[in-house]
This record gives sequence, structure tokens and C-alpha cells, in this order.
Amino acid sequence: MIEVHPGLFVGEQASYESGVRLESDWAVVHACKEPYHRQELGYSGRAAPKNHPEYLIARRDNRLVLNLVDADDPAYIPAEIMDAAVTFIHEHLSAGRRVLVHCNQGLSRSPAIAMLYLGTHTDRLSRGSFEQALTSFRELYPPFAPARGVLGFLRGRWASGLAARPV
Repeated sequence: MIEVHPGLFVGEQASYESGVRLESDWAVVHACKEPYHRQELGYSGRAAPKNHPEYLIARRDNRLVLNLVDADDPAYIPAEIMDAAVTFIHEHLSAGRRVLVHCNQGLSRSPAIAMLYLGTHTDRLSRGSFEQALTSFRELYPPFAPARGVLGFLRGRWASGLAARPV
């Protein structure tokens, strides 16, 4: 688990299970379908029913549970999920809570969400060149190894000017 911004931590499933899970003063983004989204919605089989109201995002108090897989195609990285995660992080950091964003291995999905948060709500990363932003983020979180879909999503978001850039 690495702190990439004051109060914002990125890690893997073990970071959550072995430390943060029992801490009530943390907010958590579970950036992985398995096992958290499946457990929260209680589905078996390949996926949650597409007509389920929490098909993409389930919010539970201080936890945001995402139906997010490390797809090879950026079209399968829903902007709705990524935007909800960034909003959730901002809400909880603004309230003074520490936030852990984690996925299974802490290499792709969770650091991508943290990078998107930093690019949207701080001046820590370049808003012009994606490559400059990526280099800066890797200095903060060296294990970042985004899958093709996640990398394509981030590249597209930077190309579009990060869409919503409140800072």
C-alpha cells in the first residue's frame, strides 16, 4: 500500500484484507469485480444480471464496490465507474478520511483510478501530455502496470481534457 497523495492510498487486495478492512475510519474503493462485487450483490455464474440497479456500482456507507474487470479494450472500462470512484474519493478525502483504492494485485485498476483522481482534482500531474502525467504518476506509484484497456481509457480521458477538471 502506497500513499500517492495525502490520505489517498493505492494497494492490492491484501492491503485491504490484512489492514484496512476492520478500520471504520477508512473509506475504500474496491476496484475489482472479484470477490467484492460478487459478494455484495450475491450472484453466482459469470456476472450480475445486467438489469440489476447495482450492476456497475454498489455503494455501502464508506465503501464503493465496483464491477470492474481488467479488460483489454478501453470500451469495456465504463466511464461511469471511473467517474463514480473519483467522486467518492474526493468526497471522503474532503471529509478528512483516509481512502484506500485497491484491486486484486494493485497494478492496473486501482492505480488508474488514483491517477485519474490526481489528474482531475489536483495539480500533481500534467493535464496536457498523457505521457508526462504517466511518468509523474509512476514516480508516485512505481508498480503501476496498466492493462491495455485501462491504459487506453486513461489516454482517452487525457486526450479529452479529463472531461471534468474541478481542481
